[in-house]
Amino acid sequence: MISQMRRSAVSIPSNVAEGFNRLHNKEYRQFLYVALGSCAELETQIEIASELKYLATEVKGALLEKIDHETRMLRNLVKKLG
Repeated sequence: MISQMRRSAVSIPSNVAEGFNRLHNKEYRQFLYVALGSCAELETQIEIASELKYLATEVKGALLEKIDHETRMLRNLVKKLG
């Protein structure tokens, strides 16, 4: 589970960076959508870890808050790219 969570977490900024270096906004948006998918994946993994009692409630809340913030920023960037 830790390995999956790490991969998801690393995938988010990696896709943003890769998309940024593309020549067209359409491609960039596609990479941002992949990053959003990784946010959702990480959120799900946190929920599962919490259900399995691997995470304290306050840690879960803090992590989900950070992911929510990241998700909102990505969605706003997608909107600005049109």
